[in-house]
Amino acid sequence: MEARLSSIIHGTEWNRPGKERSRVQSESEMVVVAAAAARCVAVKPLPLALVHHSRPVSSSALLRLPRTASARSPRSASCSTSAPPPPPLPFVAVASMDAPPQGYRTNVGICLADPSLTKIFSASRLDIPSAWQMPQGGIDAGEEPRAAAFRELREETGVTSAEIVAEAPNWLTYDFPPDVRDKLNARWGTDWKGQAQKWFLFRLTGNDDEINLNGDGSEKPEFGEWTWMTPQEVIEKAVEFKKPVYEEALKHFAPYLQSDPAASS
Repeated sequence: MEARLSSIIHGTEWNRPGKERSRVQSESEMVVVAAAAARCVAVKPLPLALVHHSRPVSSSALLRLPRTASARSPRSASCSTSAPPPPPLPFVAVASMDAPPQGYRTNVGICLADPSLTKIFSASRLDIPSAWQMPQGGIDAGEEPRAAAFRELREETGVTSAEIVAEAPNWLTYDFPPDVRDKLNARWGTDWKGQAQKWFLFRLTGNDDEINLNGDGSEKPEFGEWTWMTPQEVIEKAVEFKKPVYEEALKHFAPYLQSDPAASS
């Protein structure tokens, strides 16, 4: 059985003459096979990357997971491949890193707070009106993240009267869902897996009437409407795959934000 599982995992089983199945199996089938193999084959556990939210688990990732007590005990180990697959995991993933990883587009995220630091700017996208988000944008070659943040704030909101209050210490990365990845990479002519973002908390030092969704005119407008929201509302209104990053960024900025007096009255 162990030899059979090994041949399945390494692809030799599917390359035998007469086999019509592709070497690349569906992810759910691979998860079942890899899970069984992890119980039957002695594998030295390796440390996992620092990931704050779950991402889809590959067969190789399963083989790196520390074995359970049942897997360590020959008496209780089961080698059956008929075990049901684990429950589906959310696609989105968030990792906190000191440097942006390879394969991810470097990007800045902008949390623009009102002058009292109680509410946060959020705007609806022109292409997806139901999707609300904070401003963000790519970092140009040779550009420092702080400079990129000021530029993107100006391009997307028209705001120039603002100061940086805080900066998230690490890069926050997330993967694009498959349909979003295909759409964006077709537009950019790239093959990015997702985005690695450096987040900044800005405080508006001017008035609301400075906010102009046409931006500074250097780029096409991205937003249709805007409003001030509480941090929780910003997260709730965001598209699903951005919520974990928003939660992580706002966690960093929470010590600088003030509670809204109107919310407690």
